[in-house]
Amino acid sequence: MIIEEIMNTSVPTLTPAHTINDALLILKENRIRHLPIINDQYEVVGVVTDRDLKEATPSSLLNARIPEVFERPLSEIMTKNPITGHPLDFVEESASIFYDNRIGCLPIVSKGKLVGMITESDLLYKFIELTGVHQPGSQIEVRVPNKPGVLFEISKVFYTQKVNVLSVLVYPDKEDEGYKILVLRVKTMNPLKLIDAVRAEGFEVLWPNHPGIDI
Repeated sequence: MIIEEIMNTSVPTLTPAHTINDALLILKENRIRHLPIINDQYEVVGVVTDRDLKEATPSSLLNARIPEVFERPLSEIMTKNPITGHPLDFVEESASIFYDNRIGCLPIVSKGKLVGMITESDLLYKFIELTGVHQPGSQIEVRVPNKPGVLFEISKVFYTQKVNVLSVLVYPDKEDEGYKILVLRVKTMNPLKLIDAVRAEGFEVLWPNHPGIDI
């Protein structure tokens, strides 16, 4: 999946000459926490966040509304030359950028101009969608050998049991690099028969596997 499919294209913006008060109003009206700052050519020159605004307007000043504080230009408080993404970037790669750089938003730029933006909340929601958690079903974790073709072997079990797979995640086995863990979300509320079938093929089911309960 690429960024173009999930980015918000209706992005409120301001310029470096706009004031802190302008930004406060925009964030409140649009219920957002991040604001790209652009120049006359629609190029991204900075980002202002709700945290930046809070730091620039201490709570002791909120009631006083001291003009010189709220009329400061955004050029004085914005993060200049922020990290940006491209519409054709992969969502997974962008998630890594968020994590590595501890950022909360990523302006999306094409041909040097702002075309959209994604936030950490956008990414989190998309990953929730990809895992299928928002759909009724069950989760099964299976420990399998780290070898080519193992996913095909597992999928045959689901096929014979006529169970639809909503999502598949794969992560390494921390105890043995010769194995990996498959996390499968399946479209059934009662996976017991499926689990028996997976075990019958010689695979180890890690979850569900409650101690003292034979499933």
